Amino acid sequence: MNRTTQSLIAVVVALGAVTGFAAFGGADTADDGAKAAAHQPVERTSLLCPVPSGSDLAETSYTAYTPGGSGGDAGGSARLLPVSKALTDAAREKDKKAKPFLTQKAPGKPVAGEASGAESPALIGTADGGLAPGWTVQQTTTYAAGSGRGMHGTNCTAPDTDFWFPGASTAKDRSDYIHLTNPDDSAAVVDVELFGPTGEVTSPVGDSIQVQPHSSVPVLLSTLADKAYPNLTMHVIARSGRVSAAVQSSDEKLGGDWLSAAADPAGSLVLPGIPKDATSARLVAYAPGADDADLKLQLASPTGTITPAGHESLHVKSGMTAAVDLGDVTKGEAGSLLLTPTDDAVPVVAALRVTRGKGARQETAFIPATGEVGARATVADNRAKGSTLSLVAPDKSARVKVTASAGTEGGSPATKTYTVKVGTTLALTDPPVPAGLKGSYALTVEPVSGGPVYASRMLAVPEEGIPMFTVQTLPDDRGTVEVPHAERDLAVLQK
Repeated sequence: MNRTTQSLIAVVVALGAVTGFAAFGGADTADDGAKAAAHQPVERTSLLCPVPSGSDLAETSYTAYTPGGSGGDAGGSARLLPVSKALTDAAREKDKKAKPFLTQKAPGKPVAGEASGAESPALIGTADGGLAPGWTVQQTTTYAAGSGRGMHGTNCTAPDTDFWFPGASTAKDRSDYIHLTNPDDSAAVVDVELFGPTGEVTSPVGDSIQVQPHSSVPVLLSTLADKAYPNLTMHVIARSGRVSAAVQSSDEKLGGDWLSAAADPAGSLVLPGIPKDATSARLVAYAPGADDADLKLQLASPTGTITPAGHESLHVKSGMTAAVDLGDVTKGEAGSLLLTPTDDAVPVVAALRVTRGKGARQETAFIPATGEVGARATVADNRAKGSTLSLVAPDKSARVKVTASAGTEGGSPATKTYTVKVGTTLALTDPPVPAGLKGSYALTVEPVSGGPVYASRMLAVPEEGIPMFTVQTLPDDRGTVEVPHAERDLAVLQK
């Protein structure tokens, strides 16, 4: 037996060990059709939380949670570290001084931590074993004075290489920063592109931004543009490495919030959970391809789908950002915006900026287009009062199970099942709350039957007459991964 044949056999044996031989294929058991991939719990999850604030008055809370019964290996760990102290696995074994900011020890119970002031760093989180599937971390910051005063909330996100942010701005009263965080051991190189109402806003400053290993870089968007633009779409691309990206928007008069990345470009989009008392809503959309997009605008209200008067459609030119002010589009009822093509489907990205309050006591938040809940989605840091869970079923009625976790300081889980009628938004101002709740808790949404469901959570905590609030969307938590079907194929030894 020659060395090549021995190596090939070693490869086949190794592959068998890795896949466990999902099927044993002999000549008489061959399957002419492709078999569906199995879904297995993820074994490791990485999340990054941006620098929360530059205000000395800022108070930030972090809540981490893994749903119970997520599967995966028993045991495991989950923790948040300042990004500058995040180490490789090998180095971490040698350096026991890297004390975690937050540690979670078991699924089913959230844990929380707090930080104050302007010196709080970006955090990197890792979860493995039984804590990895569906691990979620919420970062919520409040401060009552200064530019951007209000509530700034965001889900800490996984690193990636491509992000879209419709709704960014370089307007005079806005200070928008893109926070780029690199979790890895090698530097990342990132390009930031801005697109306004007439096309790309060219600036060489946005090219080849270096993000060093285990570091976070904030970039003020106004330094990348030649003038003030009220409405922009930003595209962030990692040319090498990977980063997490999130935009913190602060307005001199209207407060602020985090703008999370929108769902990937698609022909139809759902933007769930416009508050019933929204005093204004601005839609920003962008068509990245070569074709213009013509979109039909509909509002999924509590009773059905309606077309907003005067805002029946939106034309989005290729490569240009389009914006439209929808006013108080919800008319006192919570709703979700549905964007569908009027003719041929053309991929677009979109986000809403919504405002609550009046005069000097206004506050804003963002609702980017989002993916469906899928198998399961979770949002952490819910309070005894102030949480509104919005569920929308655009295509077909659906039944949805909503589970409230135990509290961070005590309480027993609670579950309720709801029916969401087709074309409607079900806004739960009193979602399930743990019995005997102490602290904050997590909400997990799981579709039971019917069509696809989209969701968001509004957290509202008024302070000094300001209707402080933040909105987080709930796409699928990616707690499972597809494992390809594998069979023995000894024919490779003869090739």
